[in-house]
Amino acid sequence: MKALVYDGIETLAFRDVPAAVPRDGEHLIKVAAVGICGSDMHAYLGHDPRRPAPLILGHEAAGTITGGARDGARVTVNPLVTCMACPACKAGRENLCPERQIISMPPRAGAFAQYIAMPERNLVDVPGDVPLEKAALAEPLAVSWHAARLALEALHGTMERRALVIGGGTIGLAAALALQAMGLEDVVVIEPNDARRAFLAKHCDQDARETPDGLYPVVIDAVGFGATRALASASVCPGGVIAHVGLGDDAPGFDIRRATLQEITLIGTYTYTARDFRDTAQAIFDGRLGPLDWTEQRPLSEGARAFRDLHAGAVATPKIVLDPWT
Repeated sequence: MKALVYDGIETLAFRDVPAAVPRDGEHLIKVAAVGICGSDMHAYLGHDPRRPAPLILGHEAAGTITGGARDGARVTVNPLVTCMACPACKAGRENLCPERQIISMPPRAGAFAQYIAMPERNLVDVPGDVPLEKAALAEPLAVSWHAARLALEALHGTMERRALVIGGGTIGLAAALALQAMGLEDVVVIEPNDARRAFLAKHCDQDARETPDGLYPVVIDAVGFGATRALASASVCPGGVIAHVGLGDDAPGFDIRRATLQEITLIGTYTYTARDFRDTAQAIFDGRLGPLDWTEQRPLSEGARAFRDLHAGAVATPKIVLDPWT
């Protein structure tokens, strides 16, 4: 089969690789669409030691089961494989499983390939009227759905339901959409890139600004750099909540003194639970997250160019989705 292989820092090659082989309890899936994630970019730039070269990256996928009793079923893929036996898994907090694995990280190859193998429990059926390139957005949307849910659960009942989202990429936009689906009408997205900010306003119906105006009860940092942590700290109301979902760097920025004196809650959040993934997929199918028409489709064979364009800041759309068959 063909795959886009990460061979070293800023080096990707589209080439033949050994075919994916399902294990017991797994299905072979013909990948129809796979998105480029920020974590893929971190690996591409050599910033993620958990993803050593050579490796097939990619974990935002949807496709069709090939072979077996479920042959032909259209599915979106939860890439987080967990043990299902530890206390976290039994409590429905699978994202905290100490044995968790995610495709695109050893020992599991990723989805920048024509086929992947996944356990049955990691698959959610996709209705026939939902394009698979939209279904592939379930994974990044679930990250933000989980963050938004945790933030709103932590928000004191007396506080206004308003939110600031820092970052207008996929995770930031998805956080805004999730918050809106959960009933918030006042959501502001901060995005410094002029082209992307204009895209968010025109094509995604978002209140996208260069800088915040005032304080917000809920702040979601969907970037995770020291500068954005400082911005989140300065932009949250006393008694408010910051959900930190970005993994940009580990530089200082969070104002622990202000958080202590003003009882600000900080939630670190990573991936999602299986329930959050299913709820997000259903929200996509029901249209509660909007038309999701803000992606750009490109061939997987031109994936290296897509990474270069993203790294250069030359892509206005929040998400590039790759097709392994073109």
